Amino acid sequence: MLCKENQEIFTDFPPFDKFFNFSLQMTWTPKPLPPPPDIESKSVLKKLTLAHRALAEFKGIASTIPNENILINTLALQEAKDSSAVENIITTDDELFKSELNFEGLQTIAAKEVQNYASALKKGYALVREYGLLTNNHILEIQKTLELNEAGYRKVPGTNLKNASTGEVVYTPPQHYDTILELMANLEQYINDDTLSTDDPLVKMAVLHFQFESIHPFYDGNGRTGRILNILYLVQKDLLQFPILYLSRHIIRNKAAYYNYLQGVRDKNDWESWILFMLEAVERTSVESILLIQNIKTLMMQYKQRIRTDYKFYSQDLLNNLFKHPYTKIEFLQEDLKISRITAANYLNQLAEDKLLVKKKLGTANYYINEQLYQLFVNAQ
Repeated sequence: MLCKENQEIFTDFPPFDKFFNFSLQMTWTPKPLPPPPDIESKSVLKKLTLAHRALAEFKGIASTIPNENILINTLALQEAKDSSAVENIITTDDELFKSELNFEGLQTIAAKEVQNYASALKKGYALVREYGLLTNNHILEIQKTLELNEAGYRKVPGTNLKNASTGEVVYTPPQHYDTILELMANLEQYINDDTLSTDDPLVKMAVLHFQFESIHPFYDGNGRTGRILNILYLVQKDLLQFPILYLSRHIIRNKAAYYNYLQGVRDKNDWESWILFMLEAVERTSVESILLIQNIKTLMMQYKQRIRTDYKFYSQDLLNNLFKHPYTKIEFLQEDLKISRITAANYLNQLAEDKLLVKKKLGTANYYINEQLYQLFVNAQ
């Protein structure tokens, strides 16, 4: 019995006959990397300058947040939500932050999927930081965490991607296990061995994403795994310090174009349009994320001044908790501050009484919302 991705359908893929030639797409197969040597066109080089400038500014402002987990816990979850939405796994910020509370019976199926994505992203980030590499074993670990199975690379033929509106086969990836292994070994070399290509790292990110999606090595989770690799590659190349650039927001806003440009490389060897699309994603997402982090920093300073002035129990750990967990609970505060349950409850209830938090009840348990922080994420969409 084949896994579900053997019948994968993209509901937002552009009309089949509008963008590519059927006979071409049926015969195209991924070639080993590197790609052609002339993919850094004048337009690409011009866009690279803008993308690098925005990304460097984003990296710099992200480093000013006092605790990296504030951004990793919140922005990584936003990337997880948007990347999952590309695959029509839809959830809300409210559902996500509630699911982070780990209250029994609270998680929706979609929220669980998104949490798995966030866990896979953090797993990959830990591996890249530890080893400085992004290997096939790491990619397998990421997909395993994402899908909660050990199916590994596809061994059963039959996988193809279809247009939902026409039922036509959009693209047929490599079918044989040995071919997948060979192409993934080549991809691993391309990612980690810079002597294989002198192209700019942002160009290489676009190339590796195209190649991974074209190999389509897993039964399921290829799109989400591929988007995780984008972020991890930027971390590996020191263009990002933390895995917090949620490129998937740009992709979900331009979903039809995303699939169109991917297919354009296969059908017309149109690397330029695909690379420009990905560079635009880096630039635009960086600019939007800079504004979001600036707003988070401003709100943190307001909370810091208010709590330090009005409460004897102010601490940086308390402030970090309120921004690391937009929805927090007594147990989170106990763990972060190393205090008793009664003390943690008193702190949170006092903050709720003074409208710094909003207290909610779910069954017999209480949780507390940093409403102003929550609204920053909602308004950024």
